[in-house]
Amino acid sequence: MSTEQPVRGSGRGRSGMFRTKTVEQSIQDTEEPEHALRKDLSSLDLTVFGVGVVIGTGIFVLTGKVAKQNAGPSVALAFVLAGIVCGLAALCYAEFASTVPVAGSAYTFSYASLGELPAWIIGWDLILELALGCAVVAVGWSGYIRSLMDNAGWHLPGPLTGPHHGDFGFDLLACLLVLVLTGILVAGMKLSSRVTAVVVGIKVTVVLIVIIVGAFFITGANYEPFVPPTQSAEGAGGVAAPLIQLIFGFTPSHFGVMGIFTAAAVVFFAFIGFDIVATAAEETRNPQRDVPRGILGSLAICTVLYVAVSIVVTGMQKYTELSTDAPLADAFKASGHPFWAGLISFGAAVGLTSVCMILLLGQSRVFFAMSRDGLLPRFFSTVHPRFGTPYRSTILLGLVVAVVAGFTSIDVLAELVNIGTLFAFVVVAIGVVLLRRARPDLPRAFRTPFVPTVPVLSVLASLWLMLNLPAETWLRFAAWMVLGVVVYFLYGRRSSRVGAGPHRPEPPTV
Repeated sequence: MSTEQPVRGSGRGRSGMFRTKTVEQSIQDTEEPEHALRKDLSSLDLTVFGVGVVIGTGIFVLTGKVAKQNAGPSVALAFVLAGIVCGLAALCYAEFASTVPVAGSAYTFSYASLGELPAWIIGWDLILELALGCAVVAVGWSGYIRSLMDNAGWHLPGPLTGPHHGDFGFDLLACLLVLVLTGILVAGMKLSSRVTAVVVGIKVTVVLIVIIVGAFFITGANYEPFVPPTQSAEGAGGVAAPLIQLIFGFTPSHFGVMGIFTAAAVVFFAFIGFDIVATAAEETRNPQRDVPRGILGSLAICTVLYVAVSIVVTGMQKYTELSTDAPLADAFKASGHPFWAGLISFGAAVGLTSVCMILLLGQSRVFFAMSRDGLLPRFFSTVHPRFGTPYRSTILLGLVVAVVAGFTSIDVLAELVNIGTLFAFVVVAIGVVLLRRARPDLPRAFRTPFVPTVPVLSVLASLWLMLNLPAETWLRFAAWMVLGVVVYFLYGRRSSRVGAGPHRPEPPTV
């Protein structure tokens, strides 16, 4: 009889839906030649990726929209609150990414701490979150480009600008953007990082121009009152109302202190993406040092820029007069400076390309990691022999997102991206505490401070923002999760390599 002891936390030590995958086993899987990603990235590359995905639609659109509808000039405080929530989560992500430097981000972390079914659920969640996020951004980019084309006298036929008011249409520009970026991602991470660096340089320059030039047009009276008095909202009823309203029955309101919290739940969308830095851990030369720097550095830079822009735009124009479509550009127009307005529109269009590409990058890495573990077909986890990228999963997902972006009007689905990200934050924070208890022996290059206090605060803050999202968003999210559980039991559980034990049969490579 064998005297071999089960490895603590491994698939042999636990069985069924909550079997875990050891950190050592995860790292060992990254060394398989056909399934090993190339290590090309530095901490600077990761910081650029983080800034590239976070500085996007939020800074160019949400600042004015939320100031006008929810918080007034105190929208700056809403960005601070959202940044704090992300900061708490970032500390947890940094510990996990430096301890388990493997592709997959929250999915991989969950597999090591919570078990296979929770890992599957979070992976399934991330695939939806990143796909919808990329499609939403691609459609937004298409709108900016069409606007610039219209100014130059070039016009696309109506049916090629996407579906409008129920009419059939195909957004050609959004589809083409996703396909081109998919090709860049297949060609290699270093090329992707170089393209991203150029794009990020352009849009950060535009943001700094907004801050510096706009500061000269600030009128102090526009900040009064900084926190506008509370106003009762003609709130949406039923499932369109925020879940917290349905639970506690209070009357929804705009502005005031609660308006700041509502605004924070909305502008949180602007921060989505910093966690994608963790998905690139496996492709980083020194992940234990560079990934925490990339996560925390990019989040700090973006928070400072967001707060500065929101202060400038609400100082340039009274919050009640801000536009909700292009508030930064329109604020400069209202001040009599159309040149700067045009420059901002150009910067927004260029900037959204990097957001779209990095969301595609994160999605393909999560899919790749799940495929390598056998929870999705192993066919998709083979890397390109020349480029060292997971080209099969990248091409598949790129085609799917291109179709979604081309055919679907998905404004109402954007909130699914928020709830998916916040759910991932909750899971990662819980996982940090569990892995500290289960594997205190693991070397941790970065340690989340004040455990379990910081993870608990991260969970509570994320749940609070989730409760401020509409109930219908929760229903859609629940439907997607139920579908994911069905897929897991029909395929993932039976095909899991961890479930097959230490001597896992390797399917033939296609």
